[in-house]
Amino acid sequence: MKREIISTDQAPAAIGPYSQAVRCSGDFVFLSGQIPLTPAGDLIEGGIEDQTRQVIANMKAVLAAAGLTTMNLVKVNIYLKTMDDFAAVNALYAEMFDGDPPARAAVAVATLPKNVDVEIEGVAVC
Repeated sequence: MKREIISTDQAPAAIGPYSQAVRCSGDFVFLSGQIPLTPAGDLIEGGIEDQTRQVIANMKAVLAAAGLTTMNLVKVNIYLKTMDDFAAVNALYAEMFDGDPPARAAVAVATLPKNVDVEIEGVAVC
């Protein structure tokens, strides 16, 4: 199996023992969960909309580093601190796609890294 690590300074560096993304056998790119950190590693303190915009910008940067766009995403998982934020996140998420969106799950979890309100991960196909 061919495995290529994808990394960019246009999204925040990993804050633990993981890669921003991994391309597998040339066909799949697995994006690690993105939280609302700037590329410099600063936490976005704003509300759910500001946090989600940063997460989406981070995802787009990692995808671009792999030579891909959001239209290459085939599966996305959204993790929320509370489902009360679902509508706001969903509206911003919908803006990511020009056409048919990928398969998706959205769940509420007890706690996210750095106590943020949203984390999004995805799988893309080349």
